[in-house]
Amino acid sequence: MNKTRGWDYMCLALYAFAGLGIEVLLAFLIEPFVYGGPMSEWSVLQNIVHWIITCILWGIVIFLLVKEAKRKYGFDIFAKTEKMKPLQWITAGVCVIFTLSMSYIDWGGFKVVKEFNYNGVLKFIFQYIYYVFETGLFALIIIFGQKAFEKWFGNKNFPYGGIVVALTWGAGHILTKGSLSAGLISALSGFIYGVTYLLVNRDIKKTYLLLFVMFVF
Repeated sequence: MNKTRGWDYMCLALYAFAGLGIEVLLAFLIEPFVYGGPMSEWSVLQNIVHWIITCILWGIVIFLLVKEAKRKYGFDIFAKTEKMKPLQWITAGVCVIFTLSMSYIDWGGFKVVKEFNYNGVLKFIFQYIYYVFETGLFALIIIFGQKAFEKWFGNKNFPYGGIVVALTWGAGHILTKGSLSAGLISALSGFIYGVTYLLVNRDIKKTYLLLFVMFVF
């Protein structure tokens, strides 16, 4: 076990979390000053501009972290993995159903439908492009967090990445949304996302697709 390298991967996970924090600076410090009011008072155009800027910055962070992991540590998150067994598919399906059920109860309906009705077509499109990049970042928190704890403890079958994203991303939701329940739901969802990452044998394509479905629907 390489404990020093474990800290290297944990730093990458924390950098991904810090990347998510970029939006906090934009939404609560920089843009309110530029637009002359809080996010709740922004126009449709101002919201769209916010999402575009956030996506660009998040995209840069994702690119740099993935590149750094491969260049400096030889960790290619796109490396080919083993095929999944039937039981893994079934269990992953259960995880999807469970998280979608939690989301349905929390939102009082399907999140995607609620947001479409609330935002309208234009805002809905840009918000869901924004979700594409947000999913990428919290997926990296899971991936690098998992790798870090595996370097420290050697056990590759425990969803450490899910715990890391639950503590970071979940806590972030408590602070940004001002809701303990929203944070706890995000934390529980994050843990299940970490379980899902292991169930799909760390296949980044399957991981991303399932996480996106669980997050946005």
